Amino acid sequence: MFNVFLRTAILYMVALFVIRVMGKGELSKLDPFQLVALFMIAELAALPIATPDVAVITGVSAMIGLLLVQVIVSILSVKSPKFNDIVKGKASIIIEKGTINEKEMKKFRMTIDDLSQQLRIKNYPSIADVDFAILEANGDMSVIPKPGKNAATREDLGVPQGTETLPMVLIADGVLQKENLSRAAIEENVLMRRLGVEGISQYSQVFLCFIDENGVIYVHPKSQSSSAGATPKTLESEMQ
Repeated sequence: MFNVFLRTAILYMVALFVIRVMGKGELSKLDPFQLVALFMIAELAALPIATPDVAVITGVSAMIGLLLVQVIVSILSVKSPKFNDIVKGKASIIIEKGTINEKEMKKFRMTIDDLSQQLRIKNYPSIADVDFAILEANGDMSVIPKPGKNAATREDLGVPQGTETLPMVLIADGVLQKENLSRAAIEENVLMRRLGVEGISQYSQVFLCFIDENGVIYVHPKSQSSSAGATPKTLESEMQ
């Protein structure tokens, strides 16, 4: 029993030392390399405790070796931006000047629901308020609002309770969201008529269509059905 306690105490102190030497920056940003390093430290520390046949010095040596590798990689990342991009990845622009980058979303297997959720977490329930949305290398999303669209509370805006509606996605990647359409009190024929104004005859031609809190419908056609650099169209909905 004492032997197990001693091994645990030694490995705990070594693991704590290794993490401290890695630096606070490594813990504040969960880049892929830092995640792998932390998982390996935990595994190397647990192995000698769970397996008495494995010497403590083996686990300690492995953790010190991992620390050296991590330090070398960190130095190379600082010296070489290209190496840093390979190891840690780089940021990707998901929304640029108010236009959704469909290609980047598919690259990261991100759905419309994923994007909407990330924006809501940042206090931007409507995609229409976002000028730039950048997916950082650590998986977090940075949001730059359109001018005059900074996130604000109802009190900041002087808006009484219950005077605005929740922005909702009506079409996501060519699929009609019938439940949201019903909640927004919009008839399907009305939506189709509005899409027809933009030369869209099928839902499959729409990457994203949503209604904001003011009852305005925003349409983002799929890349193959829109011209390069086209800006999303905005249409006022007919609430019936």
